[in-house]
Amino acid sequence: MYKGLIRPLLFLMNAEQAHHFTFKTLKVLFQIPGVKAITSLFFGSLKGREKQVMGLHFKNPVGLAAGFDKDAKLYNELSAFGFGFIEVGTLTPKPQDGNPKPRLFRIVEDEAVINRMGFNNGGLDAAALRLAKKKTDIIIGGNIGKNKVTPNDVATSDYIKGVEALHDVVDYFVVNVSSPNTPNLRELQEKEPLKALLKEVKAKNEALGAKPLMLKIAPDLTNGQLDDIVGIVNELKLSGVVATNTTISRAGLKASQEKVAAMGAGGLSGKILRERSTEVVRYLRNKLSADIAIVAVGGIFTGKDAKEKLDAGADLVQVWTGFLYEGPAMVRRMLRSL
Repeated sequence: MYKGLIRPLLFLMNAEQAHHFTFKTLKVLFQIPGVKAITSLFFGSLKGREKQVMGLHFKNPVGLAAGFDKDAKLYNELSAFGFGFIEVGTLTPKPQDGNPKPRLFRIVEDEAVINRMGFNNGGLDAAALRLAKKKTDIIIGGNIGKNKVTPNDVATSDYIKGVEALHDVVDYFVVNVSSPNTPNLRELQEKEPLKALLKEVKAKNEALGAKPLMLKIAPDLTNGQLDDIVGIVNELKLSGVVATNTTISRAGLKASQEKVAAMGAGGLSGKILRERSTEVVRYLRNKLSADIAIVAVGGIFTGKDAKEKLDAGADLVQVWTGFLYEGPAMVRRMLRSL
């Protein structure tokens, strides 16, 4: 029903309009008594898929990646669709509009998406208030970033504000320095700036009462850069790594170069990212300490895709673009397959 009827209707709208329409529709529907219970009955998590990772109890290993529920506005409703955890954000200290529209594009023939959203969100304080009204027992991750106007040399302060604002309302943190859509952000992945930033963020997190702290990295890093990441993560004893964010590469797409070029800059996600994401996961697993978790994200559409990531060494997986193309039954199908 989703692929035959609902998705074609949603795809008549531009991608960002469809996203907001879906959010508003779900908000209205879930106010009707019994809708959440019925949704959970058909699409909810299956028993016997629990996992213990980073000291947290996950109902299952399939999560919703950051970028879908940026402002923590729909996590209560989305928890009925079978996810083992939901990551909100990326959230920044100050509200910001993000990049000019249009900024979200589907490449249907590749089952892919290009986005240059630019950390559009309503700010940490507003999200924290919504998270304080949590009505579900699902694990919530807080993905934190810096404002566009914050220079890189003082970016650490933005990430510390993220930890302070969300510490009481999320179960784990993800430091996002890998989005390609905030100018110069990826420079923070370089060894010395990254080590300094993570050291201070970790100290603040521990001062407040340590919660799992993870780092999200790009798929475009060289092996040498990945080795630097491994060294920092092992040395600082971070809880884990999220691998990977979107890519700036356009290689291997079926869509014409002219069509893709017309969409402009931004991060590419979808099936095209599956192989590279798995390569990064496998590389990290071979070098990271065994007690450091890996959350794999990139090109996961089916149970087979998820199993590939888990076999490569991931502890958990996340979906985003796959959920857009596969629809609400996706997670349950994946869990049955696994």
